[in-house]
Amino acid sequence: MGERLEDEENKAMKCSVCGAEMRPGKSDLPFKTTEQTIVILKGLPVFQCQNCTQYLIEDIVLSRVDEILATIDGAAELEIIRYAA
Repeated sequence: MGERLEDEENKAMKCSVCGAEMRPGKSDLPFKTTEQTIVILKGLPVFQCQNCTQYLIEDIVLSRVDEILATIDGAAELEIIRYAA
């Protein structure tokens, strides 16, 4: 599996929308958890297109996002949480 990761890192990811290169970065993204609650995760690791607004979240990061969102009680209308792996 380690070889596969190395191959993927060496191969530039291309945007599915415009075809430009996608690069790793961090972003603040909103997630709606209930009808009344929005959670903003700050510093979320993503792959961002260098040409348009498209982004990708890796499966392992999305799994952690799911874990974080599962802990939200929904009492607040807006919560801002710093992402931590």
